[in-house]
Amino acid sequence: MTTQVEGIEGLRAIVDQHLGYSEWITVSQEMVNTFAEATGDHQWIHVDVERAKAESPFGGPIAHGYLTLSLAPRLLPEVLVATGFVMGVNYGTEKVRFPSPVPVGSRLHMGATVKDVKEIDGGCQCTIELSFEVEDSAKPSCVAAVVFRYYAG
Repeated sequence: MTTQVEGIEGLRAIVDQHLGYSEWITVSQEMVNTFAEATGDHQWIHVDVERAKAESPFGGPIAHGYLTLSLAPRLLPEVLVATGFVMGVNYGTEKVRFPSPVPVGSRLHMGATVKDVKEIDGGCQCTIELSFEVEDSAKPSCVAAVVFRYYAG
């Protein structure tokens, strides 16, 4: 279920509330290969399926950590929609960790909690803690405090 809020006050009203999870997506080898092409990161644990099966401690290829993080713009609108702004921009990250791998072929979803909302000129700065989790995994695969700026216009 998507949480929809209006403006700065709407974001403030949900600080420290876990907002739920996105739908599950399957992380495919094609996604990993496309990310490798885009970034130039062709490390064998990601793109060489046979070698990863034979030599990797993960038993097969895994997604790039930054691929996992880059799924935030795709998944966040399934969890949170903030209206009353003319635009929002990704302002950066304050902390990113990759506690466990994302095996190729696994299903992943993302949870979100708004941690902070501060007024800035023309809008607000919002820090959202994201947790990317692989189905049936004991630990999250990526935890990040991302910062967005929403402008009222």
